[in-house]
Amino acid sequence: MQRQLIYMSVPFVLLIVLFSYVPLWGWIMAFQRYTLGKGIKHSPFVGFDNFVALFQDEQFYHVLRNTLAMGLLQLIAGFVCAIALALLLNEVRFVWFKRVIQTITYIPHFVSWVVIANITLTMLSPDDGMLNRILMKLGIIQEPLYFMGEEKWFWFIHTTVSLWKELGWSTIIYLAVLVGLNPEQYEAAEVDGASRFQKMWYISIPGIMPTAILLLILNVGWIIQGGFESQYLLGNPIVVDYSEVLDLYALRYSTQLGDFSFGVAISMFKSVVSVVMVLAVNYLAKKTNQSRLI
Repeated sequence: MQRQLIYMSVPFVLLIVLFSYVPLWGWIMAFQRYTLGKGIKHSPFVGFDNFVALFQDEQFYHVLRNTLAMGLLQLIAGFVCAIALALLLNEVRFVWFKRVIQTITYIPHFVSWVVIANITLTMLSPDDGMLNRILMKLGIIQEPLYFMGEEKWFWFIHTTVSLWKELGWSTIIYLAVLVGLNPEQYEAAEVDGASRFQKMWYISIPGIMPTAILLLILNVGWIIQGGFESQYLLGNPIVVDYSEVLDLYALRYSTQLGDFSFGVAISMFKSVVSVVMVLAVNYLAKKTNQSRLI
């Protein structure tokens, strides 16, 4: 039986090696002055010059700040809100209502970022945006606001839109864990006179925390990735100082300036930092006797 399972897993392992590890050969471009005409084989080797130039570029630290800030905000908001929504849905006794809420919150995950961005820009439009009309009718503002033209609002808007898109999908695992908890614990707590909030606090939350810690460790590695599509679609030249992330920074150097070596150096930096962050959080989880990956 074990041999059959191993044979069945071989094609998937080969796919991972082909698409995830073979392309790492291209990292050698980060140590070259790569040009399209010469290719990897004939481009001159420059050692760590591209990394030295990267760390001496002031714009790099500016973009790194944006990447870490948006990644951290998205992680915290998604982690807390997903657990909260899962706990609330688990307490709902009307099955039809629970299914309706789940469906409504799941749908945005399957919608393209292009559609999500256009809906957001339309709602926040200063001309005829829904949010401006509501605020003006309530007397909160006297004239329309250009939300997407304010740098200080971009991080909040991006976090909110990302949460709207992925919140429902993030609750699936937590709901599955809650359904799998031993119902006898809830029955015993009810016999002892525990309220619904107490059962949630002392049974539900401890029950999902091991899974939550594992997901947190996995998601920490994505903080520095910061995304690309959402910032590209929601951003504009007015808020570029707060919307540009490392992926857009690398894309600009690679396509607009033709410096592919610099772009690869940025991507390599991101990968190394992601691994270090995951290992660091895993080490902290190990020291505090929490669930961990390794």
